[in-house]
Parts: sequence; C-alpha cells; structure tokens
Amino acid sequence: MAFQDIPHFPLLLLFVFLNLSGPSSVFAQHSPRYACDTNKNPSLKDYAFCNTSLDVKTRVDDLVKRMTLHEKTGSLVSVADGIEHLGIPSYGWWSEALHGVSDTGPATWFNKSIIPGATSFPQVILTAASFNESLFNILGKVISTEARAMYNTGVAGLTFWSPNVNIFRDPRWGRGQETPGEDPLLTSRYGVAFVKGLQEREGGDKEKLKIGACCKHYTAYDLDNWTSVDRFHFNAIVTKQDLEDTYNPPFKSCVMDANVSSIMCSFNQVNGKPSCGDKQLLEDTVRGEWKLNGYISSDCDSVEVMYKDQHWAKSPEQVTADALEAGLDLNCGDSLKKFTEQAIKKGLVKESVVDRAVTNNFATLMRLGFFDGDPSNQMYGKLGKEDVCTQANQDLARETARQGIVLLKNRLESLPLVPTHIKSLAVIGPNANATKAMIGNYAGIPCKYTTPLEALSESVKTVYEPGCDNVLCSSSDKFDKAKKAAADADAVVLVVGTDLSVEAEGLDRTEIDLPGKQNLLVSEVADAARGPVILVIMSGGGIDVTSAKCNPKITSIMWVGLPGQEGGAAMADVIFGRYNPGGRLPMTWYPKSYIEAVPMTNMSMRPDPNTGYPGRSYRFYRGETVYPFGYGLSYSLYTYRLIKAPNLVYVPMNKTRGCSLLSSCTSFDATGDVCNGLSFNVDLVVTNIGKIAGSHTILLFSYPPQVIRNGPTKQLLDFKRVRLGPWEQTSVSFKIDVCKQLSVVDQNGNKRVGLGRHVLQIGNIEHYVSLRI
Repeated sequence: MAFQDIPHFPLLLLFVFLNLSGPSSVFAQHSPRYACDTNKNPSLKDYAFCNTSLDVKTRVDDLVKRMTLHEKTGSLVSVADGIEHLGIPSYGWWSEALHGVSDTGPATWFNKSIIPGATSFPQVILTAASFNESLFNILGKVISTEARAMYNTGVAGLTFWSPNVNIFRDPRWGRGQETPGEDPLLTSRYGVAFVKGLQEREGGDKEKLKIGACCKHYTAYDLDNWTSVDRFHFNAIVTKQDLEDTYNPPFKSCVMDANVSSIMCSFNQVNGKPSCGDKQLLEDTVRGEWKLNGYISSDCDSVEVMYKDQHWAKSPEQVTADALEAGLDLNCGDSLKKFTEQAIKKGLVKESVVDRAVTNNFATLMRLGFFDGDPSNQMYGKLGKEDVCTQANQDLARETARQGIVLLKNRLESLPLVPTHIKSLAVIGPNANATKAMIGNYAGIPCKYTTPLEALSESVKTVYEPGCDNVLCSSSDKFDKAKKAAADADAVVLVVGTDLSVEAEGLDRTEIDLPGKQNLLVSEVADAARGPVILVIMSGGGIDVTSAKCNPKITSIMWVGLPGQEGGAAMADVIFGRYNPGGRLPMTWYPKSYIEAVPMTNMSMRPDPNTGYPGRSYRFYRGETVYPFGYGLSYSLYTYRLIKAPNLVYVPMNKTRGCSLLSSCTSFDATGDVCNGLSFNVDLVVTNIGKIAGSHTILLFSYPPQVIRNGPTKQLLDFKRVRLGPWEQTSVSFKIDVCKQLSVVDQNGNKRVGLGRHVLQIGNIEHYVSLRI
C-alpha cells in the first residue's frame, strides 16, 4: 500500500497530508501515543479496560460497551479517531516493515533530530534466495526491535502491514520483489518465521505482541497494472485446486502456524466477488476455519474500490454493509467511517457486526500494550534511538545480502577475483553506482548506502563508466567510453538490471529482458574486454539473459536482487571471494518466448494441453528456462550420500477413507486418522569437497505419482542450510510427514496422498519411496 495503492489519489492524499504528514502531523511528537494514561486521568483506573490484570476479552468488552456508535465507526479506519472521554488518543494503523522499518505508511516517518533512518535490509525476494529459515526469523526480530524503538520515540505505530506473502506467479509482476518467490512452501515458511520474529516477545507469552504483523494481500493478487488491466478492476478467475495449493497456503500458515495478528484483503475480485466483500474468504475461512486471532484489514481503499471501480452495489452504504458482513474489521481509508452509521440506520447491517469489528481491532491494540499505560514501564519500553541503525544491524543487512546472492554462471572458475592480481577494474553499468535502486519499494530511509562502485573500489583501483544515463538506457552515446574502460582493465564488473522505474507497485513489466539498450551495452562491453567479464544483475524479477549465458566472453553472471543498503559491500565480498555464494533462485527465470505466449491475466497454474497454455512455476511448467527455480552455483562442490530412507511405507487400510477396495484406491484423504504418526526420515551426509568454506542449501524435492488429476509434477518438500569448511561433512536429516508433505490438492480443493511411487530428489540423488495400503 504506497500511495499508488490508492485509486482516488487526490482526495485521500489531501486527507493524509492534512492529518499525518511529517513533523506537523497529529502523530508527530517525541513520545509514544497510548491509552489509559492514569497519571493524566486518574479516573481511568476505575475502568476495566485499563485494568491490566484482566484478560483481553473482559477488557475489550468493557471498552466497547462504553463507546457510542459514532465512536465505534471512527475506530474502523486506518486513522482511528481519538475518544477523549475514555482517554484514547487517535491511532494510525498503517506502518510498514517489509524489509526494514519504512516511512511508506503515514503513521511512521523519519526525522533528522530524532531517528533519521532505519536499517534497510535486502528486498524480500533476495532474502528468500538464502533459503535460511533462521535468518528470516532473526530479521523479523531485529526489524521489530527498531520498530519498537521508533514507537517509543513517537515516530511509528505498533501495527505493521508486512509481510507480503503473495505468490510470485508471473515474472512481469512489479511487486514480485516484495515476495519470497513462486513456491508456496518457501513462501509459507518465510511468512511464518518472519511473522514470529516480528510479533513474539521474549518470555514466550503468546497473548502479548511485540509489534503487530499483517500477511497481505489475500488472495490471488499478483497483477498491478499490465497493459489495459489494473488491480482495481481485475477479476481473478481461480480454480479451487489452484486456490488451495498455491494462492492460499501462505496465508493459512501465517494464521495457523504463526498466529499473525492481521490479514489484509486485496483489491481484486476472486471469481466475481471482491476479496474484501467475500464472506467465504474472510469470515468463513480466515476467521472460522483458520481461527484468526486478530483483525482483517482492507487494502487502501478497497472498500471505495468496491463501489466506485467494481460497482459491486448501488450505494456506498450497501458496499460498507457487505464488507462488514463479510468479516472486514478495519478499512485503510475512510469509507467505513463515512457510511457505517447510515448503513445501520437503513437496516443493511446490525450494530453487533460493528461491535465485532471494533472488538477485533482493540483486542489487537491491547495485546500490543497500547492500553497498558506508559510504554516506558513495559517490556521494550527502554528501546530508543540508539537501538536503530546499530552496527550489528547493518552488519546483518550485509550478511543477509551475501546469503541471498545467486551465482548463475562461472566459466573457467573466473570468480572469485584475486585483488592482488587486478591492477585495474572497470566498473560499468547503469546500476554500478546504485543507491536507491538497491532498496526497492516499501523501503524507508536507510542508515547509509554502500554502492557497488564504492565497495569494489575499497579493494582495487577502479575506473567507472555508467554506459547509460539510467536503467532505461535509451541511448548508446556513452558506450564508447564504457568499451574503452573495459579494453584497458584487467577485469570488468558490469552491473545492469532494473529499478522502480521498470518494476514496482502499480507498474508491471511488459518485457522480461534487460531494459532499453542494456543488452547491446553488455555485448559490446564483453567484446571489447580483454579480461574476465562479471555480469551482475540487479532486479526484483527474473531477466532473460540467454545471450549473456551463451556468450563465452561473459565469464560469470550473478543475480543480486535488490540487495539493500549494504548491497555493494555484499556484492564485493562475493566477487573477491570473501564470501562463498550459496543462494538459490526462488523463482523460475523464463525466456522471452514464455511471456509472449502467456497473458498475465491467466491465473491458472496448471498447463492446458488443449490450448497450448504451458502452466506456471517449476511445479507445473515443463518448457525451456533460462535458469530454473532452486538454481545456484558455489565456489565449492558439495556431494551428497544417502544414508537412510525407506523404499516402502505402509498405510493402514482400516484408517483410510474410501480405500476398502484396494483395486480402486489410488489415493487417500490427507486429513484423516491415518495421518497420525505417518512419517519417515531421509538421512544423508553432505560434504564440501572444495577449498573454500561455504554455506550450502539442500533442497529436497518430490515427484509425486500422477494419480491426482492436474497434480504438480514436482514440488519442494523441505530445505535446510548448512555451513561447511573445506572437506568438512555433516549429517542432515529430513523428517517427512506423509500427509502434510507428500499430499497434493485435488480438483475439489481437498488434500490427498497418492499411492504408488514417490521419487525424492536431493541434488543428483533420486530415491524411490512407494506408498501402499
């Protein structure tokens, strides 16, 4: 939700600036906002909602009973009204912490005299490339500490609308950079670890929250503005099978495994219904089936979009009623504040529905300590300016970028470069001296920038030529200088790619090769170079670099994503061998021919042989790729040796459903009693047979038997990251839960386990496990 999230920009923008902007904001102060300030108002001690010894439900019930209808409706929006007689100040719900505390949300800002910036970690897509679950969690903890510190100094809220766990379905999507990639397992595991890092307090109190996280944007949202289609008008046609095995699992995991405090519904429609007005999606599924303990928020302003853009109902009051009845609790925007009272008067919705929404919102704030009086007397109350942009946090930003960087090509082991062998290094390209391009969207003000040029120059003598004025690279006027620099240097680092002018929120790509004349720059510089050429790609999405991949003059290719404030330092660490790359691609890199054949509006993950539609992601697509999901090289070679894994797993027939006749049974229900304890281990030894220590990702895939119609041909079961010294080995064990990990979703949206041969793949090892009744 940056301002481009807002379809009717001028009116709401004016509202935001009048109420929220900068130091003159109603929220701008040097101390945090909180309720139940009994020092200022001793009578509040008599109110049950201010009594911290009571449980949350009792406190919220007491609060809601004291509120008028007008006060309730003023509490349903992202800039919630203050309630003076109850000692409740106005509260801004909208803060962001996607990859560091951001000032995108108007309830958070930076101030030179208070907190001038926060640590800007790599954009999520690069962090996900580390496949390091513990790292995901640590990032959440560090970001939430900086967020709490900023709240304590009065420049942030307590509720942060992050992470984005949408599936990166199409390489053209401008917001794919915000996500953990195309795989539902990786995305789910990222979401759970990161949310726990953001929310969980030391001491293990599950009821209290450090900060409030939000998994967004629910659901089947991954198109912003492509050709003539935008997210405000797009109707995503999604099968039950795709919804349950691809689009919904990350949100389900956020709620059921991470206890996230909020889910945000998306702008788009799903199968003809607005996401924020679909009772089955919100109330029945998120609140009912998954048991959300928190609030459901709209995107900004999805309720207004339902009325003005999607024409869902004839009046804004009816749209408001439909959204509330569907389960919406909070409206980013002001529609619920403007129209709820009239909707009640017209009999379109009951006040009890409003009470439910207000209860969910205030219960979340109570779990955050907002109603517990002075925050300085609470846990985390002593955090302040000195806890933001610490050296340790900035070092973590560098380490995160290093772990995510993916080495795609290394012909003749050209990397790493040895600084003492390089008398001059040509640093070329439109992103060679990048600053803002490194941090992507939903970034705040970083503590500092370490650019590629700056970091490379610390180790060797460099000559810098941008080659292009910017990433759009509309002119070749500067090519000659770039070629001369390449011809004169011992080696070339050529940093190309995209930035937010090419792929961003509200801006989907129409092409997936390098923008403008960048391909020509790459080929001409490579031809002119007399030494090795290292091509560095800085981008959120995949790029068709087939020509560079096949060009022998380009000795190495690295993808660095959008690597955050320390991106240049991390890049130099890998290039000069101070860090052994171990990242893996979290999304498929397709050739240009793929997007020419596939409209972005087709939401189907599965291929359709009748139309020639090839399907999406490594799980279903079987065509040519530039680089596949999970691909990544290292300076070391790692070998695997399988120690233990069964060839046969028996499933007890008396506990399966529908398998009384063995001859007709090809699969069984993955939710039945048979699943209790049905598991097995896969044990292996991993050895680093290289000369350099390295951090290595082990990916365990399965090729399930094709007994469920339109099931995936391949899927990721588990992953682990290990660190090994030269010639060091370690034992790794995967415990496989048969029903959770070997199941697939059928056409009715139900999870089933196929009987027969499952092929497990770890690197070049294939092992067959047969499931039998």
